[in-house]
Amino acid sequence: QVQLVESGGGLVQAGGSLRLSCAASGRTVSSYAMGWFRQAPGKERDFVAGISWSGGRIIYADSVKGRFTISRDNAKNTVYLQMNSLKPEDTAVYYCAVRYAMLAVTTPNYDSWGQGTQVTVSS
Repeated sequence: QVQLVESGGGLVQAGGSLRLSCAASGRTVSSYAMGWFRQAPGKERDFVAGISWSGGRIIYADSVKGRFTISRDNAKNTVYLQMNSLKPEDTAVYYCAVRYAMLAVTTPNYDSWGQGTQVTVSS
């Protein structure tokens, strides 16, 4: 069973940047797709970004295109989410997840999830 631990969240002003990390343990995730989702208070969990097992195919939600970048380091069993030009509407708990398939999807059909890390963007 894989364990996923997110880190890097925090409080940042609008226009600022944060880099989230998701470290996997217990099982290598290098052969699997990874995704980032977020959930704001009172709202559903929404897809943010996904990356294929090799990093060759990447997908983003329209709301973050051009501002967020997902990447992975399979040697470190870690996935990252670089978030630039942050907006107050990006405020949410951010979750990473692993999907036991090669390609990421935008629906929450992932197999294991982390506990989440809070990102708060002040105006």
